[in-house]
Amino acid sequence: MRNRADEISEKVISNYQKDEGMMIIIYAQWCVNNELDPKEVYLKAYPEQMNNEYVMHMLEQTVPIEEAEQISNETLLQVLSLFGNEDLAFVVSQEIHAKLEAKND
Repeated sequence: MRNRADEISEKVISNYQKDEGMMIIIYAQWCVNNELDPKEVYLKAYPEQMNNEYVMHMLEQTVPIEEAEQISNETLLQVLSLFGNEDLAFVVSQEIHAKLEAKND
């Protein structure tokens, strides 16, 4: 018989995984909205995760720019930070900076 602590632990893990999936989708949609390849940018931060099927699947759950809601740079960076995704936040910051520089040229 499973105890209550095990059930609670499983629920917490399940909820975290759902939230993590949402974070990946937000990131991927931000990339699409900014004409970047979500997988390419993600692999700059985490090259060792090329074979992570869950992440690669979640990166494909985007909609075309025309159907998407705008996601601000600040929102994305906050979401990534919430999940301790500092490496990806750093790469995203570099992409933001590169886009701003290209605009000013």
